[in-house]
Amino acid sequence: MTEENRGQRPRPEAAQPAAIDPSSQIARLMAVRALSVDLCAGLEPEDLVAQSMPDASPLKWHLAHTTWFFETFVLQPELSGYRVFHPAFAELFNSYYVGAGPRYLRAARGMLTRPALRTVLDYRAHVEQALQRLFEARPPEPHPLVELGIHHEQQHQELMLTDVLHLFSLNPLKPAWRDLPQPPRRTAAASGWLHRPGGRDTLGHHGEGFHFDLEEPRHPVWLQPYALADRAVCNAEFAEFVRDGGYREPLLWLSDGWATAQREQWRAPLYWSEDAQSQFTLGGECALDPAAPVCHISYFEADAFARWAGCRLPTEAEWEACAREQVVDGNLLERGLFRPAPADGATQFFGDVWEWCASAFLPYPGFRPAAGAVGEYNGKFMSGQMVLRGGSCVTPRGHLRPTYRNFFYPHQRWQFMGLRLAKDAG
Repeated sequence: MTEENRGQRPRPEAAQPAAIDPSSQIARLMAVRALSVDLCAGLEPEDLVAQSMPDASPLKWHLAHTTWFFETFVLQPELSGYRVFHPAFAELFNSYYVGAGPRYLRAARGMLTRPALRTVLDYRAHVEQALQRLFEARPPEPHPLVELGIHHEQQHQELMLTDVLHLFSLNPLKPAWRDLPQPPRRTAAASGWLHRPGGRDTLGHHGEGFHFDLEEPRHPVWLQPYALADRAVCNAEFAEFVRDGGYREPLLWLSDGWATAQREQWRAPLYWSEDAQSQFTLGGECALDPAAPVCHISYFEADAFARWAGCRLPTEAEWEACAREQVVDGNLLERGLFRPAPADGATQFFGDVWEWCASAFLPYPGFRPAAGAVGEYNGKFMSGQMVLRGGSCVTPRGHLRPTYRNFFYPHQRWQFMGLRLAKDAG
């Protein structure tokens, strides 16, 4: 984002949540809002308008949609005298909330050269000022829909980075989103196993703290004895799968996966060079780090690799049972690397890459979506998708917890997706 488009560039220090009192919901909200704009700093207006594929969205659209969410679900119902910024924005920046009204075609979001970027930034300011007024007029207690909106915007911050990465990867100039620091160079530690005896366990969120509806109800599960790898699969290990003909052996693949790999001519993870010596990152083209977790692979590729390795993918119940023992920290957005890095001796459950699980994204027993359009947030997608756990190098730290469930279609791989191996244990 250049200075002529806003009057002045957003100050990076304004986007640091650590400087904000965490007990103040409005302060956290404004910190998250500032970070979304800061992620666009240094980009040109053209970078924020283009759409690389139907699964991705322009950064300008993300900035507007996260604003529409607060306007639609918080301000219009609750702030007396609130003035809608522009009536057409209700359709332009609705994503999939059918109950909230008509929606502009998702695959055509890149056609929205108007409203201009400066208008979208004015829209954000208009809504933020109204949110301030709302907080001044209501009791000093957390607002549940504002909290949902904070976490919704954090989801879109991750999408903004994955979407601009995909966009820039298609440009022969191979532009960088930013100059990034070099991650530490390490040799991949030998992979060990975390053995668990199995038995009765529980799955899902309980206690205090924000969580999405899809993380509950908490319910019992029965686990057979199992073991999880103590780190994610690294680039060197996946490169051996590639060299061994893993993309040419149909017996390793699920039927839909093999058909997809052949149709799309997959020969390696997304963004790898043909010689497997480099990969495209948010910092531009860089050498492939053998010790870093493999990234940008589909569920189909993760499952095929696990079969090749004589293992399997973990279920989400197995993953969560192990993750509860870990600290929610790691190579996350705040670390500023913006790409996976080699493990430093930790078990790497959080950060670096989202880890595919062998579990379909389905409702927990007793799940009930919220009433109204906001109930479309998760429940309507519980079909045909697979669960991922753990967060990535572009996930905000405050957005994660051991019960967090992410989900994508099994063919998708433009997100920061990797895998951890699992196996049965007698």
